[in-house]
Amino acid sequence: MASIPGHADAGHGHEHEHHHPTGFMRWVTTTNHKDIGSMYLWFSFAMFLVGGVMALVIRAELFKPGLQFVEPEFFNQMTTLHGLIMVFGAIMPAFVGFANWQIPLMIGASDMAFARMNNWSFWLLPPAGTLLVLSLFMPGGSGGVGWTLYPPLSTQMGIGMDFMIFAVHILGMSSIMGSINIVTTILNMRAPGMTLMKMPLFCWTWLITAYLVIAVMPVLAGAVTMILCDRHFGTSFFNAAGGGDPVLYQHVFWFFGHPEVYIIAIPAFGVVSQIIPAFSRKPLFGYASMVYATSSIAILSFIVWAHHMYTTGMPVAGQLYFMYATMLIAIPTGVKVFNWVATLYRGSLSFEAPMLFSLGFLFLFTLGGFSGLVLSMTAVDVQLHDTYYVVAHFHYVMVAGALFSAFGGVYYWLPKWTGHMYDEGLAKLHFWLSLIFFNVTFFVQHFLGLAGMPRRIPDYAPQFAEFNMISSIGAFGFGLTQLLFLYVVIKCIKGGPKAAAKPWDGAEGLEWTVPSPAPYHTFETPPVVK
Repeated sequence: MASIPGHADAGHGHEHEHHHPTGFMRWVTTTNHKDIGSMYLWFSFAMFLVGGVMALVIRAELFKPGLQFVEPEFFNQMTTLHGLIMVFGAIMPAFVGFANWQIPLMIGASDMAFARMNNWSFWLLPPAGTLLVLSLFMPGGSGGVGWTLYPPLSTQMGIGMDFMIFAVHILGMSSIMGSINIVTTILNMRAPGMTLMKMPLFCWTWLITAYLVIAVMPVLAGAVTMILCDRHFGTSFFNAAGGGDPVLYQHVFWFFGHPEVYIIAIPAFGVVSQIIPAFSRKPLFGYASMVYATSSIAILSFIVWAHHMYTTGMPVAGQLYFMYATMLIAIPTGVKVFNWVATLYRGSLSFEAPMLFSLGFLFLFTLGGFSGLVLSMTAVDVQLHDTYYVVAHFHYVMVAGALFSAFGGVYYWLPKWTGHMYDEGLAKLHFWLSLIFFNVTFFVQHFLGLAGMPRRIPDYAPQFAEFNMISSIGAFGFGLTQLLFLYVVIKCIKGGPKAAAKPWDGAEGLEWTVPSPAPYHTFETPPVVK
């Protein structure tokens, strides 16, 4: 099933008439969903390395108290860009890459619905990523605003902020177009007989995610456009002196920002829901309840945004509402965790790399969910807000949640994509090193936060020194481990043992069919629709 070098129409024997581009131009002009999926994945990994280097600058500075390597201003720019690049440049494009590769194959479609728009969606990303990095070199740099771009800081910075606003707009356009494409493909291009409730769960999670993206990306665009107007056009949306309110920005931003964390998490749920049944050798437990739970999470994500804002002086009634609404999300999330565990229960389990990453996801994502439940309580959050406890919480959700499931997905589908089997021993080593170093890095940050260490500071009181040293050692170990992942993937692409037609031996067509309810379908070759 390796991708054929050439376009979807390469088999027509008219290559000389069409002048198919080769080399670099083939990638610039391709409309093949597999090519575009691969480009998304490579771009996201490149951005992951850039964002990772920024994280290592942060951890190197925090290795011991005092100022070691960088100025406080540069440290703050690192925190800002690390967040923006990891969220918009690494995690989201990775899952869009999975969507491009897998959705047409899973629903029996010939390609994505809007093939040229698909190409454009991808090619907006490299300029946007470049703009983000370039903001560092502008007068005033990218400023210490954090990835949330809060005013009044963001309304007073240098031109680097304008670069970041432009980049966010371009990234948003790319996400919206990609999501329109995914919704249209899933709703209109399923093979005959494949009803919505027979789709693999990965398709469901992406359908729900795509609706979330279409709903909230314009909100983010509006928020940064208002900042742009405050900066250059004399408006006072967020300027109290002109009748505006900086807290208004926080409301608008987090109305985008909370669904955004589920835009990152829900495709990860989809990947894990494909892998766990395959390596348990049995269908996913509670398929319909998984669909409903995922939809519930998406809907509830719109009504909890101000739990990021307990310390802004909102009325107690507002705090109570957001506290209870936030706790409500734990219920459908608990349903999903229960279903994954029930799928594992009495299954014929085997522990190849994709399964290991999914189990790592299951344990650590659940832990991150629990620390989120702790932070949902207003009285607790007022103490822990803007401490390292929050940093620990969202890295358990983002790294152990989204990133681990992405690694699992790559190992799971690589044999399908390349026709070669990856090095299982090295992949397992990648998992164990990632798991250990991840926990060394982030588990101790819970203790730092509980002890009161604030986030986004380059220097700190000596009582925090030991845990910070442990965290920094873990971070460098985790970062270096990801080079092993790169090696495994490149080695697999270049060749290796030939993958079997059904690389994960088990029931017939297991890796496609198990996560959707019986009767089983395999879509090895998309049916020709007359």
